[in-house]
Amino acid sequence: MTTRGHIGLIMREMQLREAKAAFSSVVDNAASGHETVVTKHGSPVAVVLGYEQWRTLKGAKPSFASLLLSFPDVGEIERDQTPPRDLGL
Repeated sequence: MTTRGHIGLIMREMQLREAKAAFSSVVDNAASGHETVVTKHGSPVAVVLGYEQWRTLKGAKPSFASLLLSFPDVGEIERDQTPPRDLGL
């Protein structure tokens, strides 16, 4: 296992066979916010990361209903009572 710096971040890097043998540890690390890069024959092939990090990267978006329900209550909105103009159509 090696540790690499990437743009100021420290990531664990493990060969696939090491990751298989220590999978429980890899998952525990991912759940606590520490990604592990898995390599095969020296080349990166996968990254194990926590579920919340994956959702953030995947771009999980709230439903439209959730967005509407999260809108702050601004009270009653006053309606414009001016009659519509005649457009002559």
